Amino acid sequence: MKPKNVRAALFLFGLGMAGGAHALSSDKDQPLNIDADTVEIDDKAGVSVYKGNVTATQGTLVLDADIVTIYSPQRELDKVIAEGNPARYKQRPDNKDEDVRAKAQRMEYYADKEKLILLEGGHLWQGQDEFSGNRIEYDTRRDVVNASMSSSGKERVRIVIQPRKKDPAAPAPAPGKP
Repeated sequence: MKPKNVRAALFLFGLGMAGGAHALSSDKDQPLNIDADTVEIDDKAGVSVYKGNVTATQGTLVLDADIVTIYSPQRELDKVIAEGNPARYKQRPDNKDEDVRAKAQRMEYYADKEKLILLEGGHLWQGQDEFSGNRIEYDTRRDVVNASMSSSGKERVRIVIQPRKKDPAAPAPAPGKP
């Protein structure tokens, strides 16, 4: 796999994670840095596997995992799988003061569907809001989230939405009007 394809794979993975929040637009213009204990690149099969304390950074994107596998047959990104205990991701969206963050035992990004799946203890943060579940599917194209509890039914879906701060410059509603 050519370095250009690896860069595209991880950048697209980052876009998938950030979803509707849109990753910092300048990230794609930054150098991609990958640190790992080992790497195996099979250019013919279109698979590259990074193992051992993998850290990938590009601009504000940071991905930490035990194993990152990138599938790109015919030099087209198909999917990216990050595994860890847990795998962690963060990236700063444009015009935001806080990073979008995620963690899960396994993260899968499918390029053709623009879908991110967090498996086994998935947790997603956007600002102070949180979303967790055993399986979280995030359709980044449509900005749609589906989540489910574990098959045992012991781990349910959990959402925490913080109240929005009121704009102190906004006029107060007239008495008797909502």
